[in-house]
Amino acid sequence: MSLAVHELRTPVTVVAGYLRMLLREQAGPLSDKQKKMLEEADRSCGRLGALVAEMSEFGKLEGGEVAFARQDFDLGALIVELASELHDGEDRGVQLDACVAKPVGMTEVAITEIRVTGDRARIAAAVKALMQSAVRERVEPGRLSARCSVAGDRQRWAVLAIGDDSVVQELEREALDPPVSFDEWRGGLGLALPVARRVIEKHGGAVWSAAGANGRATAALRLPLTAA
Repeated sequence: MSLAVHELRTPVTVVAGYLRMLLREQAGPLSDKQKKMLEEADRSCGRLGALVAEMSEFGKLEGGEVAFARQDFDLGALIVELASELHDGEDRGVQLDACVAKPVGMTEVAITEIRVTGDRARIAAAVKALMQSAVRERVEPGRLSARCSVAGDRQRWAVLAIGDDSVVQELEREALDPPVSFDEWRGGLGLALPVARRVIEKHGGAVWSAAGANGRATAALRLPLTAA
């Protein structure tokens, strides 16, 4: 994996550099048609560069070479922030709304913070990947919820459930004993989901999705809650 990353990164960097030079018209003026073609090539080169970066991260995670930062942060606030910045699916009428709640019986009591400890940047990337995958797999227009809650008694968990409201409740009920099945190898998403699952598991958590035909438009994770 390391060799493949090295061999791919060098030509991708060179191609990206020349594309930026052309777009800055360092080799001469461009017509509108030429500029549009080069911009598309630059976007594709960016996607390829992102995939190479994911390959590098995946290889390091598999090899146990990643040193995780240790930060105490509010997972609920992070989820709300990421959802507000996510615009995937808007062109298809798919909306992702985030909230923070603590289910108690049949009611929900609002709480201020759900704190976890770990590498905030990597956990944020993992959460974003799960959000993007759920939105991408939503076929029909509609609203998805990304809800952060707390589960457990002796061992307490911070839980994120993404999906329709009815599915979110099901995912939250599974948090204490999450299913092991999760389709991380989906076309069009690169290695974002395999990396996300490994990051969450390295933090002592788990990733899963709902069963059935609509399970691909759902995602959930749990992380150990920081002790008070």
